[in-house]
Amino acid sequence: MKTILLAGGLGSRLAEETVAIPKPMVEVGGRPIIARVMDIYSRFGHDEFIVAGGYKGLMLKHFFANYHLIANDISVQLDTGELQLKPISAGGWKVSVVDTGAHTMTSGRIRRLRDWVGDETFMVTYSDGLGNVDINKLIEFHRAHGKLATVTAVQPPARFGNMELSGENQVQAFTEKVRRYETWINGGFFVFEPGVFDYLIDDMEPLEQSPMVNLTHDGQLMAFKHYGFWHPMDTIRDRNALNELSDQDPPPWLDFDDAAADPEKPQRATI
Repeated sequence: MKTILLAGGLGSRLAEETVAIPKPMVEVGGRPIIARVMDIYSRFGHDEFIVAGGYKGLMLKHFFANYHLIANDISVQLDTGELQLKPISAGGWKVSVVDTGAHTMTSGRIRRLRDWVGDETFMVTYSDGLGNVDINKLIEFHRAHGKLATVTAVQPPARFGNMELSGENQVQAFTEKVRRYETWINGGFFVFEPGVFDYLIDDMEPLEQSPMVNLTHDGQLMAFKHYGFWHPMDTIRDRNALNELSDQDPPPWLDFDDAAADPEKPQRATI
C-alpha cells in the first residue's frame, strides 16, 4: 500500500530552520523528521512512499537521490572512484518525490497524485509529526468499517505544567503532565479509498477544511483512536523536545509496546 507524505508547506512557525530548508528536512536526532516518519511505516512493512513536495522540493529530491550514501557506510577506492556500500540500515524503501506546487494546499497536493496512487487504498500523513501508531491495526480498522476515509485521532500533548489543587483550592503539587480527559484532534495517519479524490476539488484548500467537512457530512469519515505517544513539530520548542526524546532507546514513536489503540468504539471524527 502506498503512503503519501505531505512535504510541501512553508513551515513558517519554524522559520529559524525553514528559511534554508523545507520543514520535513528539519532534523530530529540527526535525521530529517520525514525519515523518522517513514521509519514508523517501515516497521509495519509499508515501504513505498510518494513525497508530495513543494517549497524547496529540490532539497528533498537531492536527499532521497543520495539516501543510499547518507544512510550507510561507504568504502572508496580513491584512485578509481570505485564505491562500495557497507549497509548499516534496513533500507528497502521505494520513494517517489513529486513536485505538487510551491503554493498548493494539502488537498491539492493529494489530488495531483491521483495517477501515482491508482485505484487502490492508500495512506496519507504529514511529514512533521511522530507517533507510535500501529499502522496495521489502523488499516484493519479502516477495512472493517467500509467507509471512504479514516483519520487517526490523538490527544494533544501538554503544553504547560499542571497544578494539583485540593477541594479548598490549596496547591498540593506541581506536575509536568496534564490530565488529557477526552480531547481529540487530527493526528494525521490517514487511510483513504480512491473515492476520496471526488472530495478534493480545490488546489488551494487544506485537506482539513471542505474535504474533511464534506466527508463527515456524508458519514464517510471514521476516527481511529490512538492512545499512545504523539507529538507534532510545529515550533522550535517542539523540535527541541523531539530531539531530547530521540536519545531514548527506542524513541517513543518507535516504542510500539506502549501503543494502546482502542478501535472497539469508533466515532466519526470532528476536525
